[in-house]
Amino acid sequence: PNWSPISAGGNHTMAIKSDGTLWAWGSNDYGQLGDDTLTDQARAVQTGGRAKWIIAAAGDYHTLALELTGTLWAWGSNNSGQLGNGGAENTNTPTQTGGYAKWLSVAAGDYHTAGIKLDGTLWAWGNNNYGQIGDGTELSKDIRVQIGSDTNWSDIAVGNHHTIALKSDGTLWAWGRNQFGQLGVGGTSSRNNPVQEFTGSSDWSVIVTGGNHTLALKSDGTLWAWGSNDSSQLGDGTNAHKGVPIQIGSSTNWSAIVGGDYHTVALKSDGALWAWGFNGSGRLGDGTNDSMYAPTRIGSDTNWSAISTGVNHTVALKSDGTIWAWGNNESGQLGDGTYSSKLTPTQIGSDTDWVAITAGAYHTIGLK
Repeated sequence: PNWSPISAGGNHTMAIKSDGTLWAWGSNDYGQLGDDTLTDQARAVQTGGRAKWIIAAAGDYHTLALELTGTLWAWGSNNSGQLGNGGAENTNTPTQTGGYAKWLSVAAGDYHTAGIKLDGTLWAWGNNNYGQIGDGTELSKDIRVQIGSDTNWSDIAVGNHHTIALKSDGTLWAWGRNQFGQLGVGGTSSRNNPVQEFTGSSDWSVIVTGGNHTLALKSDGTLWAWGSNDSSQLGDGTNAHKGVPIQIGSSTNWSAIVGGDYHTVALKSDGALWAWGFNGSGRLGDGTNDSMYAPTRIGSDTNWSAISTGVNHTVALKSDGTIWAWGNNESGQLGDGTYSSKLTPTQIGSDTDWVAITAGAYHTIGLK
């Protein structure tokens, strides 16, 4: 097997092979597959015509990718300028954006994009109705704009309409829509430039975003959450939104976390699996449809190694190389050969050589 990184967008998938070629499949109505057509593809087709790809990021209807040289390319929907090429025209082939600058990472949101260059500078472009670009305005940008002048940005994550970023000094910053407090800066006013989260901490290590909530780990292994909580997806025992980071429980051994739209799944360093929030279709995996207000242990196994969430399903890997899935299955996203939802983790097939998994909105991709 020679597949390497994979990325699942709203309705399309991008994958890179170990030889550096880029492949795509799924919905293509905006040219997001990059194969010079607008035709949906049920099988993987090579795109880009190059063999030096290292990172692909799939948004709802647009795609970005980095070459080994560090150059940035974009294609697909451009209605909000999310391709960053100075226009609003869609393109169905990879188009270089950002000149010959060297990029470190890129994150694709619904309709906006953010990236970090090798020099530690932060850039963003696309839809900016809520200030999610972070340039001090609410004007959408069809070309990349630098956010501030700092050169120590290290990681970035984007939600529906907000952006979260880490600096190398361990501080966490946020901007964009804040109607549920998902920025963690206090209150519910949106911000159009980076604002440090309320606690002023400098020991953040991992950041992830759900639809309208934010989750983070600190270097001491504690778990924190804030933002929308109408389905108890924060895990603090309530369904009240939180405008500042709150610690979830007292454990200090959290190791991984993922946020769905209305539920959250996490791993501890002992290999135990935990979930909480909305439980429609059994997406938490505890055998019920009852929502959980706080982290709930799923089963007794201690060999879980990786997790991913779609809109209403969950997939996970164990350290023995087996793959498991549960929750809604109306689109066959669990992969068990049926369209029946599952209330508990269900092993998919009998293979033991799975190494990576990612869940799109209503589909799943795995790597052996």
